[in-house]
Amino acid sequence: MIRLAANLSMLFTEHDFLERFAAAAEAGFRGVEYLFPYAHAPEALRTALKESGLEQVLFNLPPGDWESGERGLASLPGREAEFRDSVVEALRYADVLGCPRVHAMAGLLPLAADDETRAVHHATYVANLRFAAREAAKCGRELLVEPINTRDMPGFFLSRQAQAMAVLEEVGEPNLRLQFDLYHCQVMEGDLIRHLERQFSAIGHVQIAGVPERHEPDVGEVHYPALFARLETLGYDGWIGCEYRPFGATRAGLGWGRDHGLRPSQQ
Repeated sequence: MIRLAANLSMLFTEHDFLERFAAAAEAGFRGVEYLFPYAHAPEALRTALKESGLEQVLFNLPPGDWESGERGLASLPGREAEFRDSVVEALRYADVLGCPRVHAMAGLLPLAADDETRAVHHATYVANLRFAAREAAKCGRELLVEPINTRDMPGFFLSRQAQAMAVLEEVGEPNLRLQFDLYHCQVMEGDLIRHLERQFSAIGHVQIAGVPERHEPDVGEVHYPALFARLETLGYDGWIGCEYRPFGATRAGLGWGRDHGLRPSQQ
């Protein structure tokens, strides 16, 4: 059975952040993810999870200066010490929240980056991921990497599935896994079912959204029931993160989820 997790950075934004946990549980979710937990004490987040009966399934490492446009530190040369500190902080939160996996955003390339610059970013990325994966392994966590499309995030270092798979192989740590966002893959490459099949053994988490507007997954060019069916056939037993921007009120757009296990409470 497909297990859906609400991304609280995008869903239930009608509510203050700590109130979104209860809203997600009332809508039928049993797991949650979000971009970053660091604006709140981990104990406050743990309380919200416990009171709502939810499982924390994923969040990202600190991304650098998000408000100024940074989108991760993992591939940025000269920022290695900051990246290592971000690993420590993320794993501290993961321990308190019982979260089994964290995602290290790759970061942005400089404008008009040449081959030499890309090579330096690649070497930095591999070294940083190896460090982070080994630290995560010490506390029983997985580290994820995610190709993100360059339409939504121009200049993002990791944007292709083959690039991600090559990085996993080069780093060589068994707890380094692929965060496979079907929305990003469709925008960049398409051929979603074949990508799922080829990369299945590396996938640690899946995310969804409608394409191209990133609204509900029952709107747009991707037929998610077929993808869910293939995931089940392949034996996927992980979470599927609902990382989309609702067209209107979140709960009003969740009808699609009733066919996939969402059982909203009566209000």
